[in-house]
This record gives sequence, structure tokens and C-alpha cells, in this order.
Amino acid sequence: MISLTGAALAASLLSAAVPAAASAAPAGAPIVRAPDGAVAGSTQGKVRVFKGIPYAQAPIGPLRWKPPVPATPWAEVREATSFAAACVQPRSSAPSIYANPPQRMSEDCLALNIWAPREAKDLPVIVWIHGGALVSGYGHEAMYDGAKMAARGAIVVSINYRLGILGYLAHPELSRESPDEISGNYGLMDQMAALRWVQRNIAAFGGDPANVTIAGESAGALSVMYLMASPEAGGLFQRAIAQSAYMITAPELKQARHGLPSAEDAGAQIMTTLGAKDLADLRGMDAETLTQNAAMKGYGPWGTVDGKLLKRQLVDTWDRGEQAPVPVLTGYNAGEIRSLRMLLPPAPADAAAYEATIKERYGDLAEPFLRLYPSSDVGESMLATTRDALYGWTSQRLAIGQTAIGRPGYLYYFDHAYPATSENGLHAFHAAEIPYVFGTNGSTPPLWPKNPDGVIDRRLSAAMMDYWLSFARTGQPVADGQPKWQPYGEAAHFMAFAQAPTPGTRLSPGMFALHEAAMCRRRAAGNQPWNWNTGLASPLLTKAAGCR
Repeated sequence: MISLTGAALAASLLSAAVPAAASAAPAGAPIVRAPDGAVAGSTQGKVRVFKGIPYAQAPIGPLRWKPPVPATPWAEVREATSFAAACVQPRSSAPSIYANPPQRMSEDCLALNIWAPREAKDLPVIVWIHGGALVSGYGHEAMYDGAKMAARGAIVVSINYRLGILGYLAHPELSRESPDEISGNYGLMDQMAALRWVQRNIAAFGGDPANVTIAGESAGALSVMYLMASPEAGGLFQRAIAQSAYMITAPELKQARHGLPSAEDAGAQIMTTLGAKDLADLRGMDAETLTQNAAMKGYGPWGTVDGKLLKRQLVDTWDRGEQAPVPVLTGYNAGEIRSLRMLLPPAPADAAAYEATIKERYGDLAEPFLRLYPSSDVGESMLATTRDALYGWTSQRLAIGQTAIGRPGYLYYFDHAYPATSENGLHAFHAAEIPYVFGTNGSTPPLWPKNPDGVIDRRLSAAMMDYWLSFARTGQPVADGQPKWQPYGEAAHFMAFAQAPTPGTRLSPGMFALHEAAMCRRRAAGNQPWNWNTGLASPLLTKAAGCR
């Protein structure tokens, strides 16, 4: 962490970068006087909304690639009616159902937004961490609007955090600057800083700092797992929601392992590729140019196993039972890969070629593999393989892991169909559940398959919001008039969300055991990652001691 002397110096250097507080609030605006400073927001129905509240100073100049420095408290009432800029991210012109580029980007982006019912007191707090592969996204995207969730009895907080090379670069020079001799994970530290801000201030908005749920989807769910794994985040939350999480390999700071270069070596390589002589050169580069060029050159941001923030691989943390001992709600979607086909390997020439490749790569595991993913429909089997290796296996691993340490894990499977997804081959695609969770079916990105506004979809959304909010409130997902959602337990309970919530047991029998065995063998080999290199793209899986 940055030293006290360094923090004081950075605060003095960057005092001008912190937006000035407003001297007067708009007439009739809701005002909250929090420990870090008073804010004047706006109203959205029965909900008060406070936008763009800084939780840390702008990480610019000497604070680029430094742990976040808490925002300087302000004396006057700050106007909080406009969202902060999104954190810097690559600009893309490629059409995508997820494309919803921010209006503004800046390194001065470490801010959060709060939705709170009027007269709120001691309500559960949900802190939403957006997805986007740790490369893109922002907390105020319309689909994440927290007003409807808040109106049902919660404080909803969404956050920005540093992305891409600005959020996750590790480098030997950066490690030498650190008193802990580590680097990387700046975006993760931002998330922790936001959670510490919540601990200090959320009671003033009517939230209970002792009842905080961290929640996220995709890279947001990966972040949830990083937070659950980090000793530095202990005590900052009491529950966790991980939607479409993926427990893949992370680079280690100093050592090449599991088929990945060390994070420091990857950082040194991208510095050379970008034409920078040293860290001062990199810090002098324009943030947008740096971010765009790094992405184009293939830099991939990941959490780094540094021995402090992340002590070991996520799979090892869970195997040791060292993850946060909190209730978890987790799950995945039936059609995850229908909108992520770039993760698929090339298709084989025919069914015979498919079977031959699987038998070669999976060896004695080929028989159970082909039972789950048969050659009778290679296309569907490929979609299901990658879905399960990333999201299905992870979701069940999370539920099983919490059960093993005496905490409940609640598993779901989102399988909802509606006309626009069926017509476009996107049934239950990656992130399709988000607008149902937030009640924002009318606020999706421009190319998103249009959600219907019929009775079935409204009821499904209401049920999912109730389950999620009940979980945040008590650690048990309960919805009035809906089936009981049992914890995973020995019977492997889950809740399917199709046209309506439907409970079941033993989702996809044999799936978890197969992908757990594949991960175990790769980990034992020591030179193979576990991610989307599955199925036809799998390395040869040889038997290993302690693995199935």
C-alpha cells in the first residue's frame, strides 16, 4: 500500500483534480450529510438518487498505478445529480448486443452511485460490480439502474473501478515502488476502497454497514470471487452474489506457472511493445491512447496472485476453505456462449473428427465427456462444453465450496426464452438475466434483443428481484408466492428461471465432476491454464495423482 507520507504528498498534488463541492443544493433536493461530506441528489419516484460521489482521488499523474487514495472530505454540500465519467476503456466500432459506449471517459472516474428509499434506515446494502472482461463497462449503465430494487427495500450502490492496463498492469518497476513489493490489482483495490467508503458512509443514507452484499456478473462476478479470496477484503461484506462467474487461472506476480507468463514479465513485454523506455514514459502517455494501444496489442487484464491481495489461485483458495465464510447466491445461463462465440474453437470437419479429437485429448475422460456433449449435434455440444467449463463448473464449485465450510450456497440456472432471443439464436445468452434482476427490461443496450413487457416477463423479473433482495436482507432467497429455494446441500438443489421459477436437484449430472477432473489434471501438470481452452481446444489431459 502507499505510505502515509506518499498519500499526503499525492493528496496535495491532486487536490485540484478532485471536483469542487457545490456551495448550494438545488431547491428541494434530498441532502444526506455523510461523514465524508454532504451530498445533494435527486428523486426518482420514491427513491433518492445520488450520482458520481467520489470514493477515491483521481488516479492520475503520480497516482497512476498506485493504490487508491481516499477522496478528500469536503465541507460544503456537493451536488450529486450527474454520473461521473466512466473509467478509460477501448473504443470499439464492432457491432455487439453489449455495445453501449459511455458518453464520457476519464482517469478521474473512481466514483459510486447510490439509490436509497426515502426514510430508509438500517436497510441491506447491495454493491454492484459491473462486468466487461475487466476491460470495459461502467457502474451507471442504464441496465444497472438501482431504483426498482431500492424501492423494494434496499440501498443499491454501483461503482466504477480502473480497467484494462490502467487497472491491472504489473511490472518490476511498479513492484519496486510498492512498500509491499507487489504490483497489479489496482482495479481490485479500487473495489475494496469503494467498500471501505460504504463502511464509513452508508449509514447516513439509511444502509446497514454490517449487512453488505457484493454482487456482480461476468467480470463483476470474477471480482466478487477475488474479493472473497482476498484477506484484505475481510469484514467488508456479509454476502456475495456471483452471476456467470468463471474461476480461471490467474497470472502469478513473479513466476511463470500454469502456462502463463508472470504478471511482471507480461507487463515488461507490453511496455516494450508500446515503445516506452521506462515507467515514467508509460505514466506520461495519454490514458486513452495507452489503453487503446495496449488492448490492440493483446494486453489482457487479470487479477494477479501477488501473495498479499490474492494469496494463491482461486481454485486453491476454495480447496483450502479460505474463501470468505459468507452465504453465496450463484448461477449461470443456458445460452452463455451463444453471444460469446469468439470463445469457441474452430468446428471439426464432421462428427467423426469431433469424436477422434475428444478421445485424443481427454483419454479416459472421453467417455463421460461424449455422454455430456455427444457428436450427434456438434454445434450444440461445443456451445455447452465451453459454457459448462467456464460458468457451470464455477457456479457449482462456489455452491459446493460454501457448503463445505458450513455456509449456504444457492445455485440458479437461467433458461428463460422470449421471442427476440429465440429468433436470433440467443436463447438465455450471457448477461440476459441482468435486466430481470434489476427490473430494467426497458433500459438495455441498443442492439440487445428487445425484452417483452408481458405478464410472464414482469412476473419473472419481480420474482428474481424478490429472491435477490431477500438474500441480501437475510442470506436466504425467498419470494412471496414463489417456490422455496433450498440451499445447494447434499441434494444439490437449484432454482431454474425459465418462464417461472422452478426448483430442481442435480443440475446437469456428471458435468461438475468432468470439468473438475480436467482442471485438476491441468493444475497438476503445472504448465496448462484452465479457461476456455476446453473440448476441442483442450490440451492432452494425462492422469495425475489426486485427480479423477
